[in-house]
Amino acid sequence: MTVARSERLLVLLQVMRRYRHPVSGKTLAAETGVSLRTLYRDIASLQAQGALIEGEAGLGYVLKPGFMLPPMMFSQEEIEALVLGSRWVAKMADERLAAGAVDALEKIAAILPSDLKAEIDNSTLLVAGPRRQEDKADLALIRKTIRSEHILDLAYEDESGTLTQRRVWPFALGFFDSVRVMIVWCEMREGFRHFRTDRIISAVSTEERYPRRRLVLLKEWREMQGIPLPT
Repeated sequence: MTVARSERLLVLLQVMRRYRHPVSGKTLAAETGVSLRTLYRDIASLQAQGALIEGEAGLGYVLKPGFMLPPMMFSQEEIEALVLGSRWVAKMADERLAAGAVDALEKIAAILPSDLKAEIDNSTLLVAGPRRQEDKADLALIRKTIRSEHILDLAYEDESGTLTQRRVWPFALGFFDSVRVMIVWCEMREGFRHFRTDRIISAVSTEERYPRRRLVLLKEWREMQGIPLPT
């Protein structure tokens, strides 16, 4: 298989992943920029490699979940995205998450062919260092609490220096250039609130699960903020 064909098959897989229902060969051919005959050959090649593609000409095709690409199928743009994303996390996230980003990129590089590994080692995509206040809260604890859907007892100092005690349901963390923000449902205010992590004096997990699911809270918060839901 030539490199050009490998990249073409990768593009086809990426396109098919966007569809949850059968899509016609004509549509797939148009989106991938190949002839209908070439598309049918490419689908047959992917099926031979283990891709769970169901359907046939005239009825449409659907890619079932579970097929994993071999490492050499990364495109150059995907490699650059991985490098840039990992470097951003290493600069902007807390210490444990930053270390995780570096380790993950090293694991990916270890199984790449030499030419693609060189793309990681020699990448010219750079991330500027952060300019922010240091966090007083343990972000690793907050991330664990979010995953566990546990209530936090929070001591928070607002912009005027007023200290308040809150019980909150944390469900997301926002990472920005200068600050990090914990997004929660606040029991005292009975609504969504945003707390800057550099103003959190203390955060203690109650180990008590909050009564609503994290993804439901996130969906409602997105709708309230006018943020489109992922498709």
